[in-house]
Amino acid sequence: MLFFRRKQKKAPAEAYDRTALEPVIRSSICTGEKVAGFREKDTGRFREVALIRTPADLDAFKRKYGIEGEIPTIY
Repeated sequence: MLFFRRKQKKAPAEAYDRTALEPVIRSSICTGEKVAGFREKDTGRFREVALIRTPADLDAFKRKYGIEGEIPTIY
């Protein structure tokens, strides 16, 4: 029954420290596996957030954190 279905609310973008972290995609040279996450600007340490299998996964990552434009890829 579709009469009582609730509308899904858009979740607000999750916050991250834009001054200390930058969004990047880490890609494996051997397997081509891609992982989206954040790299610390000071130390270069990478924190994995999401596995990217399809372009829809990348769009979901961007929407979740309010990221616009291209995300750089590191190897």
